[in-house]
Amino acid sequence: MTAKKTASSGKSLVIVESPAKAKTINRYLGTGYKVLASMGHIRDLPGKSMSVDIENNFEPTYEIIPTRKKILANLKKEAKGAEMIYLAADLDREGEAIAWHLTEALKIKPEQFRRVVFNSITKSSIHQAFANPLELDIGKVNAQQARRILDRIVGYEISPLLWKKVARGLSAGRVQSVAVKLVVIKEREIRAFVPEEYWKISGLFCNSARKDLNGKYQAFLDSFNVEDPEEGSKKKPTGPTQKQRNEWLMAHDSLETQLASVGGASFRPDNQADTEKVYKAIQSAPFKIKEIKTRRTQSRPSAPFITSTLQQASANRLGYSTKNTMRLAQNLYEGIDIGGQGSVGLITYMRTDSTNLAPEALQMAREFIGDAYGSDYLPEKANYYGTKSKSAQEAHEAVRPTDVSITPDSVKGDLTPQQHKLYELIWQRFVACQMTPAQWDVTSIRISTEAEVGEVIFSANGRKLVFDGFMRVSGLTSNGDQILPDLHEGQDVFPIQIDPTQHFTSPPARYTEASLVKTLESEGIGRPSTYASIISTIQDRDYVEQLDRKFHATDLGIVVTEKLDDHFPRVMDLAFTRHMEEQLDKIEEMHLNWVEVLHEFYNPFKENLDRAHEEMKHAKAETQPSEYECPECKEPMVYRFGKNGRFLSCGAYPKCKFASPCDRDGKMCKPEATEHKCPNCGKDMILRKGRFGTFLGCSDYPECKTTQQLDKEGNPLPPKAPPKPSGIRCYKCEGDLVIRESKRGPFLGCGRFPKCRTIISMKQHEHLKELQEKGIWPPKTFEEADELLGRKKKKAADADAPKKSAKKTVKKAVKKTAKKTVKKAVKKAVKKTVKKTDEPAE
Repeated sequence: MTAKKTASSGKSLVIVESPAKAKTINRYLGTGYKVLASMGHIRDLPGKSMSVDIENNFEPTYEIIPTRKKILANLKKEAKGAEMIYLAADLDREGEAIAWHLTEALKIKPEQFRRVVFNSITKSSIHQAFANPLELDIGKVNAQQARRILDRIVGYEISPLLWKKVARGLSAGRVQSVAVKLVVIKEREIRAFVPEEYWKISGLFCNSARKDLNGKYQAFLDSFNVEDPEEGSKKKPTGPTQKQRNEWLMAHDSLETQLASVGGASFRPDNQADTEKVYKAIQSAPFKIKEIKTRRTQSRPSAPFITSTLQQASANRLGYSTKNTMRLAQNLYEGIDIGGQGSVGLITYMRTDSTNLAPEALQMAREFIGDAYGSDYLPEKANYYGTKSKSAQEAHEAVRPTDVSITPDSVKGDLTPQQHKLYELIWQRFVACQMTPAQWDVTSIRISTEAEVGEVIFSANGRKLVFDGFMRVSGLTSNGDQILPDLHEGQDVFPIQIDPTQHFTSPPARYTEASLVKTLESEGIGRPSTYASIISTIQDRDYVEQLDRKFHATDLGIVVTEKLDDHFPRVMDLAFTRHMEEQLDKIEEMHLNWVEVLHEFYNPFKENLDRAHEEMKHAKAETQPSEYECPECKEPMVYRFGKNGRFLSCGAYPKCKFASPCDRDGKMCKPEATEHKCPNCGKDMILRKGRFGTFLGCSDYPECKTTQQLDKEGNPLPPKAPPKPSGIRCYKCEGDLVIRESKRGPFLGCGRFPKCRTIISMKQHEHLKELQEKGIWPPKTFEEADELLGRKKKKAADADAPKKSAKKTVKKAVKKTAKKTVKKAVKKAVKKTVKKTDEPAE
């Protein structure tokens, strides 16, 4: 079977975004189709200017992306002879916009093209899409345009303000800046957090009076704190995992409990004295089982993946970044070469906020589960899942495998390790979501004793897996659950160990990629398709950084957020950002006027912008008080913001110029002496912190300004050898070129660096020597230099070449010289071009 095509002599042209997608689709179409890739967007707003006419209802000016010009020329050539043009870009807003831009760039009429969309790249999906082509969805196009223009306005209007008031090179984003704000808010909460003390009393009990268990349990704990034979010292105590602890307890018919109540009141003391009072009262008390309750519970499988939950699970279970997850998912969607089958699309479209599953997908899953695992694992009816997102489109599907019979193990040899792990995650989640619940027996036990302080009750909970259900596929087990020994009410139990321990409340948890995605989703900030780019962008701009997979707001991110929050409260407001996302959804779904939405945003934004230019103070002019005193003049020190972030400065500046770096918590970084001596003056070298990390600096600074870079182990690197003379002149400043060393090897650079930044490949060294001996080097113009260095490719000779070259020279000459010079330049250019082309000038 081939996709439906009207009778004609010419082939139909199918345009997709990527070569991988083109390769997979090409397998399912007949010989009457030619599939080409546009390589994403063919047109966009140019980067050199805003390119949005705000006064003319936000009219955008699009340009062909320079790197797409050859691709567009080829598409135009193929489109001319095509019987029909099928635009097969992705089914989301971005894909619809790509299709629309193609119609504009190719200048094709509505009757010349059709829009085809499919949720998966399989034979049946492709044939169905081509048999039922659609028109362009202008609602999606306008929603994408509105988003693009909104982001362009914020970026191009606020960024210059940040250059002026904070630092050069900074930028702002409508959604990204709000995402940074979330991290900054969390940073403030953590810094403001004051830990509170509390105490616990834990008890280990056994169902028999065995005096040896206390010693055995202590020996078990000590086994995790043994001597390292190489180091000759004890390893850092880590203690057993909860799973290891539970295994020991189960092997010795024991259980772990926590003191829950004293005298009928819950027990959570905030000091040692109250804890010791209860602890001493129960030292020799007898304990009995007061109550045992057991109930059967069920654990239902999770819904199939949508974009956000896929990103969260991938980050938590596989350690993949959101950007990497989406890249891998794109590979799996567009097609992977499977042995003997060619390119196969393994999963459905990965940008979705719907948990809906097509009827054929449900049937496929149920048949597979029944055959592979049996009727006990197959529910009577298919499992259906509601979608939390109001904007979710039920016409779209969840992320799932296109063919459940293609198991992860069967394609392991065809996928990269990362692709395989992600496919396994998606496959398992899809199959598991249509299986029966797991069943547990949950038991709660209360152990009591009478003491001077009243009735003291210890409690414990445990659960035992009775039927694994969906967990047989998902692989999610409960290793941390305690398996309780066989006990009965009224039975005596005997303490192995009763231990009071001090604790402190923990600060709010930092965002990870998974939890930040979850918060963005719950707050309605951005959309599933944008989460990866948001998280990537805020890190690229150095507004946040990841340490141990947790996000920390940088000093730069905090300063920029405070500035924007003060002067653009509407743009930075979470509720307003959510409202704008909802407005974009309405443009797509309800055909809301997109120009009116832009006016709703821009008019108050412009007022704030004008006011900010007048009222916003420069970040470097602002100070914040600190707890430190200047060691030189005893004046209070303040925090300032500089090119390397926040630092401590004397409050009496400029009378006293003492300054010191500080860490991310604002604590002063005191100079740390090292064993190394200054190679120039012999004084101690100290560790300093700079823009590019730690380095060694002379303790006699500023008298001696010697510095040394450090390697990864913290050892000083040997000083770089001084540049060697090359004997060649610089064509830009007439200084001398020298031979410098870099990670990639030697190169020619100007000796007047950094005033002159000329760089030339070392491969040109001997060539330039010869040219200089002949008097050709250095040339008089940059253009001649580029030509001699081979940086400019000579244009192919043609009949019009002399005329074009002469005309270009004339235009330059007119600007600089009089008419006589123009005539000379014309003749000179014609002669020069004739020699190059070996063709007569016209």
